[in-house]
Amino acid sequence: MKVSPSFFTVIKLPLDFLMLFSAGIVTYLLRTKIISSFRPVLFDLDLPLGSYLYIILFVSVLFLAAYAISGLYSFKGRLSAAEEFLKIAVASSAGVMLLIIYIFLRQELFNSRFLVLGGWFLSVIFVFWGRRLLYIIQKYLVSRKDFGVRRTVVIGDGRNASKVIEDINRNPASGYRLAAHLRQVDLEFVARLIENGGLDKVILADTDYPMEKVTDLIGLCHENFITFKYVPDMHQTLTVNFGIDIFNGLPMIELKRTRLDGWGKIFKRTLDIAAAIIGLIIFSPLFLVLAVIIKLDSNGPVFARLKRVSCNKEFILYKFRSMIKNAEEFKPQLAVFNERQDGPLFKMRDDPRITGVGRFIRRTRIDELPQFWNVLKGDIALVGPRPHQPDEIARYQKHHRKLLAIKAGATGLAQVSGSSDLPFEQEVSLDSFYIDSWSLWLDIKIILKTVFKMLNDRSAV
Repeated sequence: MKVSPSFFTVIKLPLDFLMLFSAGIVTYLLRTKIISSFRPVLFDLDLPLGSYLYIILFVSVLFLAAYAISGLYSFKGRLSAAEEFLKIAVASSAGVMLLIIYIFLRQELFNSRFLVLGGWFLSVIFVFWGRRLLYIIQKYLVSRKDFGVRRTVVIGDGRNASKVIEDINRNPASGYRLAAHLRQVDLEFVARLIENGGLDKVILADTDYPMEKVTDLIGLCHENFITFKYVPDMHQTLTVNFGIDIFNGLPMIELKRTRLDGWGKIFKRTLDIAAAIIGLIIFSPLFLVLAVIIKLDSNGPVFARLKRVSCNKEFILYKFRSMIKNAEEFKPQLAVFNERQDGPLFKMRDDPRITGVGRFIRRTRIDELPQFWNVLKGDIALVGPRPHQPDEIARYQKHHRKLLAIKAGATGLAQVSGSSDLPFEQEVSLDSFYIDSWSLWLDIKIILKTVFKMLNDRSAV
């Protein structure tokens, strides 16, 4: 079964919260139901169970923040049991110290040291054994059920390749499965594996190959969303986006398609979902009004269903219909009037297919509001490269295909920097910069610029 490699790391967050909350409740019950038999409870009136639950919520979030800072949710490699226990203990101790400082600064009298110290101790125990149980489940699912396994090609003819293969074969719970071992870079063989859906990772264990072949191999992997890693020698230079890991004692570098990875990818998707839901709710009355106007203006459906490509996958993009019915059938006849001769895109300022209402909703850009539905579904992101048509993608040059490295977006850096007036190569350059330099702050800036452009710019055609 194919799942994201980050699945079990993401699961740790709600699991840790559950363990922390459980540790807090058990601590309270120990103090009030068992220890109370020989040491009276003094905080019955000051701290009933209902109020204590709110404290547990606050402390759990505080501990989770400490865990995150300590690297307990890192996507890089797996910690040994001893390393994980030490990190949990240190981070929990930091969380307790912050809690004690908070109580001190508030100048409040807290009547039970047991709740603090016992809660700290049980938190460490509960979180550690919760994670151990998760690891046992993960090991069973991966090694026995092939849950989330990654079929891997190892390329190399030396000691490094042997060590990587040995570790893959010896440790099936790692999630790696050896699909093939190549002693030379064989692009055709790798391409056949990709085509048959039997490849997830390529590991270049030795780098003593012609640079042209290695470059083509990297390009092949990135174009097909295959993870590429290599064991570097002393003279390797690093790319803009890379990740470093340790594999059986060997330093291994992953050349990433983009900075958008790990928790950043999860935060971005969370933002997309929240924004899409809010957008659909806010604009739902406008949707109803526009639907009536579009139906009265011309024959055809309310929504245009357009074929687009994102991350090498074709999907249906929704917009309010701004053209006559069956507009795509007339496109070949209008190709001679295409104003975009610098690339694969089509643009015609006085396009006769556009309806009266369509011209207005294009100028105001409200024809694109239904894309909130595509964002919610996960077809596209809120921010990303412009989604292009399959026939346009087919005319991409090789360097244009970098735009498919991440999800396309309802808006993007190119759209807010000149939209359809930009030369295509400049659009590619801007979107490539976004892919290489992604950050949540950059997404927020692009969203704000998009809102400003919708309110002030009427240059859309």
